[in-house]
Order: sequence, then C-alpha cells, then structure tokens
Amino acid sequence: MIKNEPPASPKALSALSRRSLFKLSGLAAASAATPAAARSFGSGFTHGVASGEPSQTRVLLWSRFVGEQDTTIEWDVSETMDFARVVASGSVTAGASRDWCIKSFAEGLTPGAWYYYRFTAPDGSESEVGRTRTLPEGETQRFRMAVFSCSNYGFGYFNAYAHAAEANDVDLAVHLGDYIYEYGAGTYPSSREAHPTRTLFPNSEIVALTDYRLRYATYRSDPDLRRIHQLLPMIAAWDDHESANDSWKGGAQNHQVETEGDWKMRKAVAKRAYREWMPVSDEPYAEYQIGDLATLLRLDTRLEGREEQFNIGDVIQGKRTAEDMGAALAAFRDGAYRAKDRELLGASQHAWLADRLMTSRNAGTQWQVLVQQVLMGELYTAPQLADAVPDSAPDFIKRRVQASALAGRAGLPANMDAWDGYPAARERLFAASLAADANLISLAGDTHNAWGFELNHSGEKVGVEFATHSVSSPGLESYLGAIPPQDLARAVVGHNARLKYADTSQRGYMVVELTPESASAEFRFMAGIRQRSTRVAGAKRIVASAGSRELAI
Repeated sequence: MIKNEPPASPKALSALSRRSLFKLSGLAAASAATPAAARSFGSGFTHGVASGEPSQTRVLLWSRFVGEQDTTIEWDVSETMDFARVVASGSVTAGASRDWCIKSFAEGLTPGAWYYYRFTAPDGSESEVGRTRTLPEGETQRFRMAVFSCSNYGFGYFNAYAHAAEANDVDLAVHLGDYIYEYGAGTYPSSREAHPTRTLFPNSEIVALTDYRLRYATYRSDPDLRRIHQLLPMIAAWDDHESANDSWKGGAQNHQVETEGDWKMRKAVAKRAYREWMPVSDEPYAEYQIGDLATLLRLDTRLEGREEQFNIGDVIQGKRTAEDMGAALAAFRDGAYRAKDRELLGASQHAWLADRLMTSRNAGTQWQVLVQQVLMGELYTAPQLADAVPDSAPDFIKRRVQASALAGRAGLPANMDAWDGYPAARERLFAASLAADANLISLAGDTHNAWGFELNHSGEKVGVEFATHSVSSPGLESYLGAIPPQDLARAVVGHNARLKYADTSQRGYMVVELTPESASAEFRFMAGIRQRSTRVAGAKRIVASAGSRELAI
C-alpha cells in the first residue's frame, strides 16, 4: 500500500546526552532548571521530526532545535527524498519560550499524496528527513490507520510503535491518549514492575511546566516513538495522564490541591507542554475528512466538559452489610447516576458533534468515526470474578474488584471514568447519531485491553466500537492473573450482551481499515515488552459491514 520508501531511521540519542540526564534527577520540579533541562538531550535538532493535523492540502510539521538564542529554522517539503522537487517551504523560530519546539503548517499540497520534509538551521545542519501524507479527496476506496493508546515508558519498550513502523502498511497514525504518564518513579509502574533500563525524568510526579516538558523529552527520546512520528502523520488526543489520573474539567483523582497547587494552573501547563511537544493544533476538538469514505471527529472527553466522576466506593462507604450496600447502590442507580444534565463532552462540544455527524451524512460520507478516549460500550463486571482475586493481591485491588462486583449485581457498570459513568450524555450522543443516520464507529483506548462492542440505544442499533489495547500499560491480567486470560475474556463477553470480543492480557496496537463496504479492526498483539522486539504473538480481526451497525467476529 505504501508506494514510496521510508526515510532512514533516526540516529540514536548520544551517550553523553543520556548521561547528562542523571544530573537532572529531581531537578526539574524546582522549575528553575529550564535551561539545563532543555539541553539535557544536547543542542541542535534533539528529538527528530513529526507531522500531524493532516487535511487535503496541508499538514503540520514539528521538530525541536535547541540553540543559544532564538533561531530561525527553515523547512522544506518535497515529493522526493532527495528534495529535488521542493513543493513548499517556510521558516519558524525556535526559542526557549516554547521549549525550543517548532511547528509550522505546510500549505498548498496535493490531496492523497506522500511527501518528505526536513528542517535546516542557519549553520546548515539538518534534521532527520520525515515522511508525511495529506488526506484523500473525492472517491476513496481504502484508508488504513494504526491506532495506539496508553504508552507507559516505565513498564517496557514501545514495540507496538516499532512494529507499525516496520509493517509500513497504513496511511495515518492515531493516538487516543495516555501518550505519557504523570507519575513519579516507583508509583506506576512500581519499583518491582519497572523496567530496569527505562528511567523516568524527572523521577518525581510531574506538576510544573518544566516537569511536563522534561517528561515529554524523555518519552520522545525513545527510538521507536521517534520512528513512528518520522514515518506517519499523527492525529492525537489527550486522555487523563497527559495531565493527571482521572482528570475532569475541575480536578483530578491524582491532584492534591494542598501539596500540588491550583488545578487550573496544572491543567494549563499540561496543555501547554502537550501542544509544544506534539504535532497538534490548539483546537480541543476537530474534524478530518477522508475523501467520501469517512469523517474523523476528534473529541475531548477529559478537560473540555467532563463533570467529576462518580465513585462506587463513595456510594457504599460506611455500609457494613451486603444488604445495606445493595440498597445504597440501587438508590444511586435510580437517582444521581441517571441525572439528565450530567455532561462528558459539554454542551458546546456535543452541539458541534451533532452538527458534524449530520453534515457528514448529508454530504454522502460513508463512515462517521469518533476519535476519542474512553469506552463507549456498556461493560459490567461478572460477579463471580470477585472470587478469583487471589489472597496475595493488594488490598486496594481486592476492594476495587469487590466494589465492581457489587455494582454489577446492582445493575451498574464498573468503570465510572468511561461513558458508562455518564449514561445521559451517551444517550444524547446516540440519539444525535441516529438522527443523522450515521454509520458510527467509536475508537477508544484507556482500558489497556482490546474490545469490540455493538452500540445500542433503547433497542436500536447505533454503531460499533473498536477499542484498542495498550502499547505498554498492563491490563486486567495485572490484578486478575489467577484466571487464565481466555477464561477471563470468555466470562466478560458472556456477561455483557453487546460485547462481542475481548482480549484482556496482551499489549500492541490496532489497525483500522475503512472501505465503502466495511470497517474492520485488526488487533496486533506483540510477543512482549520487556525486550525490544517487533515479534508478533498473534492477531484478531473483527468487521462491521456498512449499514449493519453490528460486528462479525
């Protein structure tokens, strides 16, 4: 499918620059370390290239150039790798105010075409050569996307990125969030779980702007992450860990005002660092048109309009008997849980989405694809799973699984951080999709496991959900390891009528292929993450025929 050659792999981070990182351990949190942190990966072009925000005629180009002062950097786009035919060029200023990151749109490009690009400094030094692509226009017979989520640096290698780059068989990369994690060393992963060569910087939880910048610099030093950015344009959306765990518009589970300051400030610096280091626009949500084949609608389900999550533990807190817990859960289920005014997207984003769904279908576009973060399908915990948690499991794991099982018995889903925690908002979205007669596909990440759902609204089929497993973050196997993975997946699918496929124990990524006749997801499972490798353990493909709004497994 890819008709042109990929450019050479990025050069490795120098040993000197890597050694200098150790001098920064714990320093970034002081926030006065910006000059030292900026140069901890060397000077000049430090972190390769990237591209994103593609349309039919333009694409956003990214790089990073660390200098002694503000520096004007030139860029060129060519149809050929030797840059004999430059079709667009421009300049951008690298400076300390944006952590030396540079971004510029290349305009006037041809639809559906592959291009090469590079950046050049005043001294003649050049960045690596990147490859990018514009979106197709008009009749489109096939489009393929590599979909990623939940890439925790400390757990192991980013083999999913490496495999996707090596396979070289997609048009676009999509990242659904948790591109970085905010935790300090020894938290997630724990010291026991952490890979011995994957050292985090800073080693404390990231809170200040300098912290976030250095964490991105650490992640982007990974050669496989750099490679996937070098080869493919990326559409990216943040989830919670780009700011703090279980974030919402007014706070986060992992933000303590007493010790970490004002949430608005932390949220603002998290957004700023993300937009500096990622090939993304400043728009919280956006639309991308794949010819007449699909409209991709990138949503913000985290920071734009989300109200605070419910917590099953809070509902049953202080209740000592199973009967009392059941009564409290039933009252919650029939009361606050169903509140009609609870928001996940927020009113403005929902109105925009409803309009875009209608406009897309009226224009004759075949598929309407939600590029969003959290599970939309309904997922309930099978009560018998609580009995499978081993005695050796940590107490917080036991409490979490037991609370989920109790919720399941009361007819409540387990994950209140997903769309399951916002049923009225989900119903509004489904109603808008049905009103538009959309061929709806939801792409989701967040859970670290692979899922295939059929979506339903009051007995009417709405669409399907392809939810990808994680690049490296552990899934259900990490605390339900006593159950063989096949048995666990079988139990979860058997207990949830609209869940048609699940894998609860493997890492990797998902390839979504769209044609006028069908949409499919191929889950690619890596053989492991503790060693750097592109070996695949297996794959599973699920398909939805156009207009059916159901899955074939």
